[in-house]
Amino acid sequence: MHPSLRVAHKPLISFIGKRQWASEPQHAHPAAPAQLKEAFSDFLKKFEGSAKTTASASGGSSSKSNSGKKVFGEFWEAPERLWNSRSSYVENAEIEAVISGGASLR
Repeated sequence: MHPSLRVAHKPLISFIGKRQWASEPQHAHPAAPAQLKEAFSDFLKKFEGSAKTTASASGGSSSKSNSGKKVFGEFWEAPERLWNSRSSYVENAEIEAVISGGASLR
């Protein structure tokens, strides 16, 4: 047996320094039509205004829609009875049928 040579692996890519994330002002896409680029600042004002009223009115990311029903931004903000139902339970037989491509059903 020959002794193996241990050579330290040197990656082909080297990074210089620590990453610095800078927050840039929002702007329209460079390939956007001129009409959209001109109206982009108005859009941002409307978007920021609607986001503030939604969050402040409900105390979180859930809000009331026009129909009076409560709307949740994320499923876990809803009551557990809505997102943890019996229909979300999958039986082992069903899992096996999916894995085997349906061949185990016969």
